[in-house]
Amino acid sequence: MLDPIGTYDLSFPVAHRSNRSTRFKYVISLLIAIAWTTLSIQLAQPWMKDLGAITHPLFAFWAISFIAFVPGFMNAFLVASLLMDRRPARMAFPHYPGVTLIVAAYNEENAIRATLDSIVKQNYSGAIEALVVNDGSTDATAERVRIGILENGLPPNISIRLLDFAENRGKAAALNSGLAEAKHDLICTIDGDSRLRRDSIRQIVERFLSDPPGTMAVAGAVLVRNSRETLMAGAQEWDYFHGIAAVKRMQSMYDGTLVAQGAFSLYRRDALNAVGGWPETVGEDIVLTWAMLKKGYRIGYAEDAILWTDAPPTFKQFARQRQRWSRGLVEALERHQGLLFKPRLTTLFVWWNMLFLPLDLTFSLVFTPGLILAAFGHYWIAGPMTLAILPLAGLWNIVIFRIQNRMFKDEGLKVRRNRRGLLFYVLVYALVMQPICVWGYICELTRQRKHWGTK
Repeated sequence: MLDPIGTYDLSFPVAHRSNRSTRFKYVISLLIAIAWTTLSIQLAQPWMKDLGAITHPLFAFWAISFIAFVPGFMNAFLVASLLMDRRPARMAFPHYPGVTLIVAAYNEENAIRATLDSIVKQNYSGAIEALVVNDGSTDATAERVRIGILENGLPPNISIRLLDFAENRGKAAALNSGLAEAKHDLICTIDGDSRLRRDSIRQIVERFLSDPPGTMAVAGAVLVRNSRETLMAGAQEWDYFHGIAAVKRMQSMYDGTLVAQGAFSLYRRDALNAVGGWPETVGEDIVLTWAMLKKGYRIGYAEDAILWTDAPPTFKQFARQRQRWSRGLVEALERHQGLLFKPRLTTLFVWWNMLFLPLDLTFSLVFTPGLILAAFGHYWIAGPMTLAILPLAGLWNIVIFRIQNRMFKDEGLKVRRNRRGLLFYVLVYALVMQPICVWGYICELTRQRKHWGTK
C-alpha cells in the first residue's frame, strides 16, 4: 500500500466510473461524429453509384466506407472531444512518494549515459531508485552504466543500481526483473536510449496524484529528439507530436488511454502485480494496458511530462518498429477480447482498433492504387469527392497543433521548423506506414516467428 500524501490516501481504490461531465462530452462528440458521417454518406451517393457500376456495389461500399466514412467518423469524434478537453489541473504537493525507474537496456552503450544523466538531473523531491536492467547486451552497456554510477555525483534522494543479466530474455522479462527488485510502490519505465526533461518525473507523478480515483497508470508524452537526422525521423516528429499525442489526450478524457507505452509511463505497483506484470509478448506495453483496462482501472495521460526519444532514422528500422506495434495490437485483441463488450466509454476505442486492419488494408490495396489511377485521369477511387475529407483533416491538424503549441509554450519549448518532415508526413507517411502495418497483422495472424526488432 502506498503511503498517504498530504490529504490524499493512495490505498488501492475501487474501479473508477466516469463522471457526468465526461459522459456528456462523450455523447456530444458521438452525436457530432454521427452527424458528420451521415452527411458524408448522403454526399457520397453519386460516388458510390459510379464506383459500383464500374466494379461491384459491395466493393464500392467497402472501399468508400474505409476511405471516407470510418476515418471521417473518427476524426470528427476526435476534434469534438479535443475542443471540449478540460482536464483536472496538475497540482503540486508538499511531499512526494518514492519512485522506482526501470530502465530496460539492450545494446545501448552509445545512449545509456545520457539517459542516466537525465535521471540524475531530475527536479523531484521524493526518492528516486533507478534500476538499469542490462538484458544480455553484447556491447559495453553494462560497463557504461558502472562508469556512470561511479562518475555521477548522485543527489541524496537518487540511487542507481545495475541488474546485469548474461542472457537476452526479452523486454518483458527485463521489466519484470526490475519490478521484483523495486523498493517503491510507484513504478516508472523509460527506454535506455531516451532522455527525461528535468521536471518529467515530478510532472507525471503530479498528474497521477491529481487524476480521478481509480487511476492505475499514466502515460507520459514521448516526443522525437532526432528529427533532423533523416527525413524519416523528421516525419515521425509530427506523428508523435500530432497523431499519437492527440489520440492519447482524447482517450484519457474518457478514462482509458489504450497504451501506457513502455518508453515512459508510470504505474502503481499493486496494479502491475494484479495483472501479473508485463506479459511475454512483442507488444508487452499494449497487452499490459489492456489487462488493466479489463479490470476496470483508469489509465491517464500526462501531456506535459516529456521524454525525448530517438525515432528510427531509416526506413528498415521504422518498418520493424511499426510491424512490431501492429503485432502487439493483434496480441492485445486476442488476449483481451472481453474489452470489446465491456460497458465503459473506452470500449468505442477498442472497436476502433479492430477496424485498423480493414482500414490499413483498404488504404494499401485500394486507395493507393486509386491515387495512381487519378494521376492518369481516372477518378474512380481518388477524385473530387475524396477532397471532402480534407477540411476535417485540416481542422483536426489545426486543433491539435494549437493545443500542443500551447503546451510547449507553457513548458518553455518551441515547435521546430520541420517543413520537409511535415510535407513528408502529410503526403507520403501514411502511404508508407499502412502497408507495413498490414504486413505486421499478417505476420501475427499467421504466427510467424517473433523478435523484438527495434523499440
